[in-house]
Amino acid sequence: MAHQLELTQHVNAPVEAVWEVLTDIEGAAGTLSGVTKVEVLTPGPYTEGFRWRETRKMMGKEATEEMWVADAQAPHATTVKAQSGGADYTTRFALRPVPGGTELTMFFGAEQARPGTLTKLMMAVFGKIGMNAARKAMAQDLKDIAARAENRA
Repeated sequence: MAHQLELTQHVNAPVEAVWEVLTDIEGAAGTLSGVTKVEVLTPGPYTEGFRWRETRKMMGKEATEEMWVADAQAPHATTVKAQSGGADYTTRFALRPVPGGTELTMFFGAEQARPGTLTKLMMAVFGKIGMNAARKAMAQDLKDIAARAENRA
């Protein structure tokens, strides 16, 4: 049982500037309007294995999730993972130079490992609401990243 979303944002800044904003985890609460707090768990550069806790406000409530870099191919792509409530979450960013800046694509996927009958029913009823909230949060994150990168460029 998987749910997936993909959104793209044009950024009027070079790929390197967008990558810098995207991988500035310590500064994420100042960049992303939906993030209220970040706690870095593995100090050092943004590389595979880098971990942090991110507190985000969604649907009127705050939630904190531990996240980690599963893959980083500077400055072109990165994959971030999280696990919560029996679900595996994957967020992938791809940066592509285009005339006038960068095409920033964000993919989000949520997969329930072994959904039971109740979980399947709940996902059928509430999954669309959750994915709509996720789409809205993703779109805002992309706008926030673009604004910060364009400011720096």
